Amino acid sequence: MILRTELGDFSVINEPTYTFGSSDNVRSYPFEKNLDSGAPPVSVHGVFLNEDPIAVFGATGGASGVHEHSAVFHNGCLYLAVSDSVICLLLQSFEFKWFLRIDTATCFGVHFHEPTCSLISHGELEISRFTESGEIVWQSSGRDIFTGSLVLGEESVAVTDFNGDQYRFRYPDGRYGA
Repeated sequence: MILRTELGDFSVINEPTYTFGSSDNVRSYPFEKNLDSGAPPVSVHGVFLNEDPIAVFGATGGASGVHEHSAVFHNGCLYLAVSDSVICLLLQSFEFKWFLRIDTATCFGVHFHEPTCSLISHGELEISRFTESGEIVWQSSGRDIFTGSLVLGEESVAVTDFNGDQYRFRYPDGRYGA
């Protein structure tokens, strides 16, 4: 996945063979963070700026892959889905700001709804709105896991669960409706 920004082109890749703390990795990163230190991660994602490696992150929650919704860029920060968490990186001067366990299973992706300035995570069990400072505004769940598509509508987040049931969660409060 590639995000084109005023700071350059950011790309995110899967790093399934990366071992934290080892010098025998295919690539080395100036910053590495295993969110669950001491436990081998299930998901590992590397971040690049203009093809140069800048950071690698891993976590032990549910497995996540890299795709078009693995990260969003907003207000100089990269919000990255890794396993069950969202990570926030300040990119101008590179700073790891925070990580937030956003789903009890897996975070499938991160989205930004411009009209409402909403950061939204598509989790396996919860759809969440969170702030730029890493606080959860609301979380909403359904009858089954959210394996279907997530669409940012005008007034609500539309998502489909494993059974094909559709939900709409309002941006301000996460309540079902709209």
